Amino acid sequence: MKTLKIFAIFMLSGAILFSCGTSKKDDVEKITALENTLFSDDGNMSNMQKAMALTDEYIYFADQHPQDSMAPEYLFKAADIAMNVNKGELAVNLYDRILTNYPEFRKAPECLFLKAYVYENNLGDLEKAEIYYQEFIDKYPDNDFADDAEISIQNLGKSPEELIREFEEKMKAQENAQ
Repeated sequence: MKTLKIFAIFMLSGAILFSCGTSKKDDVEKITALENTLFSDDGNMSNMQKAMALTDEYIYFADQHPQDSMAPEYLFKAADIAMNVNKGELAVNLYDRILTNYPEFRKAPECLFLKAYVYENNLGDLEKAEIYYQEFIDKYPDNDFADDAEISIQNLGKSPEELIREFEEKMKAQENAQ
């Protein structure tokens, strides 16, 4: 009899928890509504608070539906927003989560490149940026971003003025060679 009561309590608890949770369809509808209010027709973000709310919804979806094919896509979108609103640590954590949990995700190479980019441009950690740019080059040498990663490594820590001066010097050298 005691076992039956425990089983009944367990089943009732499960039913209550299940009925209180949101469905995948509800989660997607909420995300779509937030996307529609956040992004204007030209694709620019309009509000930091809404951006973070959307980021939270993307992460919530991935937490609730980790096996869904949209989970890594939503995490990627959350990382993109985090990067663009200067939440670098969150962006890096999300890129790491994708790389760890979804290594076959079609945008995994971009996650690694963008992780390096965030370290360089958002967090100012040039040492880690170089490590991850090099890891990107080693893992994905034929990727379209491999050249960008090499150039980024060459230019880490240089000011815009230094880059302009180097460019001008290269142009002069080319003119003199002709």
